[in-house]
Amino acid sequence: MVREGSSIDKTLAVLEALAEHHRVTDIAAATGVSKSTVHRILQSLVTWGFARPDGLGSYEPGPRILTLAGRVMHRFDPARQASGALRALCEATGFTTHFAIRSVDEAVYVDKQEGRRPYQMPSRVGMSLTLHTTAIGKAILAELGDSEVQAISRRTGLPQRTPNTLTSEEDLLTHLARVRALGYAIDDEENEPGIRCVGAAVFDHTGQVLGGISVSTLALDMDMAGLEASAGEVIAAARRVSAALGATEPTTVTPPMLRSGYDDPTPGLAHR
Repeated sequence: MVREGSSIDKTLAVLEALAEHHRVTDIAAATGVSKSTVHRILQSLVTWGFARPDGLGSYEPGPRILTLAGRVMHRFDPARQASGALRALCEATGFTTHFAIRSVDEAVYVDKQEGRRPYQMPSRVGMSLTLHTTAIGKAILAELGDSEVQAISRRTGLPQRTPNTLTSEEDLLTHLARVRALGYAIDDEENEPGIRCVGAAVFDHTGQVLGGISVSTLALDMDMAGLEASAGEVIAAARRVSAALGATEPTTVTPPMLRSGYDDPTPGLAHR
């Protein structure tokens, strides 16, 4: 509500409200700006092409909004928007952090911040990663419908990377339900022997899953309990990245069970 504020504040509030409301009365109620002021602002927005009358006494977003949005998105770099949160997560945990974006049946690393450990992760920007074997990948899959996950699994065949890899479609779906409930995913040496990761999904301005971020470490440097303890920081960082990408609110709510451990109650799925 913008009952008080500068004319710029009121104009921006009306422009934002125009995305969901079309009548002057509704826009005034949503913003707290008087109907006379809303009407005056809308007339200016019409002049500038940011609004247009529908001929029935209401208003719609104008074509200039799409033009401006197109220009902005053309220059929009998700990795640059995520870099601050990724660096902060790296500093907070001391471990290597990654940001990857989904590309059809896989994901691609677009940013990496090396941790303070006396070793480096074998990952690199531009490298692709499978979805069913990695923390980022499973965090992404958990945000998709079961039918889409099934389609991906049938296209890829769920190849086995290590003895811990989930290669059964049924087991994968059961596991993803657990990931969905927790709000984070763990790769317990499922993609590469000796490497553990914890990841959380990242969403774009439409609310759709775009990719994910993760913390990675050698298994000998972090047991499962320690990895789980860092999950809250990873989820918080993922939400900051999502907000930087235009997501309005977190899609996944972190439940109290976050601290209870990642062991899956399904036989054969523990620590996956």
